[in-house]
Amino acid sequence: MLQQQIDQEIKAAMLAKNNVRLRGLRAIKAALLMAKTEKGASEVLTGEAEIKVLQKLVKQRKESVEIYIAQNRPDLQQVEVEELEVIEAFLPSQMDKEAVKGIVQQIIQQTGAAGMKDMGKVMGLANKEMAGKADGKTISEVVKELLA
Repeated sequence: MLQQQIDQEIKAAMLAKNNVRLRGLRAIKAALLMAKTEKGASEVLTGEAEIKVLQKLVKQRKESVEIYIAQNRPDLQQVEVEELEVIEAFLPSQMDKEAVKGIVQQIIQQTGAAGMKDMGKVMGLANKEMAGKADGKTISEVVKELLA
């Protein structure tokens, strides 16, 4: 599903000579191919698996941007930001921190979590509930804040 869409987008970017978009799309295609060929992976990726691959790419790009800012390399930072924008376009819209907080509060009430010792239980349910809609770092911060 996503693989065919990426292939079509790559063709369009090549015809339009849009090198920035082409670079981001090729990164997605490469990551999807790697995920398919990993040991134990099925031949066809599920929608959830595709989202996880995209989230991993986004996380890598954000970390690279931070490193390039610290090293004062705006040229390399710009490349990562451009690819990040292309990759994020294929992800479902991300929830803001307040929406995450609301869902985590519901999970805490349902499970009766009473402190940091219950963080694993809450994180497991929260990650399952918000898969693809919020990144793990934000979910973790909210859970820690509410359980502390």
